[in-house]
Amino acid sequence: MLTTLFIALAITAVFAGVPSIDETKRMMDHLSDAEHYRNEHHNKQFDHDAFLGEDQAKSFDQLSPEESKRRLGVIVDKIDADKDGFVSLVELKDWIRYTQKRYIEEDVDRHWKQHNPNNDDLITWETYKKNVYGFMEGMSASDLKNNEGFTYTNLLKRDRRRWHYADSDKDDSLNRTEFGGFLHPEDHGSMRDIVVLETLEDIDKDKDGKVSLEEYIGDMYKPDEGETIEDEPDWVKQEREQFAGYRDTNKDGFMDEHEVKDWIAPPEFDHAEAEARHLVFEADSDADEKLTKEEILDKYDLFVGSQATDFGEALARHDEF
Repeated sequence: MLTTLFIALAITAVFAGVPSIDETKRMMDHLSDAEHYRNEHHNKQFDHDAFLGEDQAKSFDQLSPEESKRRLGVIVDKIDADKDGFVSLVELKDWIRYTQKRYIEEDVDRHWKQHNPNNDDLITWETYKKNVYGFMEGMSASDLKNNEGFTYTNLLKRDRRRWHYADSDKDDSLNRTEFGGFLHPEDHGSMRDIVVLETLEDIDKDKDGKVSLEEYIGDMYKPDEGETIEDEPDWVKQEREQFAGYRDTNKDGFMDEHEVKDWIAPPEFDHAEAEARHLVFEADSDADEKLTKEEILDKYDLFVGSQATDFGEALARHDEF
């Protein structure tokens, strides 16, 4: 269900070449990482991204389980800041925050340099628009639209609106801090409203300004042909109950913008701590609320993936191992 948001998730359509519309739309997807912790249907890829950093958690298949465990052990030694042989909740939370910050800083730096090779203080909207959407000039409407009706024009409008939200002094240019908010609104409190609005738009398929139960379920689960509600997995049934019991607070059968905001951006929700608690819960075999290296290695697929569920790219960084 979730990619976006540590969110998350690539959130803007910044690309060097011209990707397919489906690829660009996928880059724009972003949903609640808070939801990641609130049901039993757990997205392991989210754990890999949170633990290693999204930039390091890309899939590859060349490592054996033995080598991946060895390299995970090196990371565990780094997380154990006080060198007492255990990874505490605080140490794991600090590591996750570090990977979040590292990914975002590296991503913003990469795109800042791409769109601002002279390292000027500001990037204008016209410069960004030309770099990212200049290819649209001369393209026909059919070329800009796929069979789902998703268009580059939609992406341009969305980026324009987000640019306006990020532009705190309203000079139609972004400094590096503002540009960081544009690329990663999930990491900036002042951008929370645009994250909520974009999420609502993505899920609200009939464009009535609210999210129905079926839209909510349909965004995370696609039934097989002929499958009925009775055939749904237990986690989907639980999500239906979550919607009725907790998401739809005014009990009108829908989530409005305020209810979506409470869902994806709850106040004072600490994503790093929630993810750390989840990982400790999953790996803490003796229930002492801290992890040994052995406990982490026993759950290496949870932390860094496997050949079936993707290894973390961080494990391939030769300079770290």
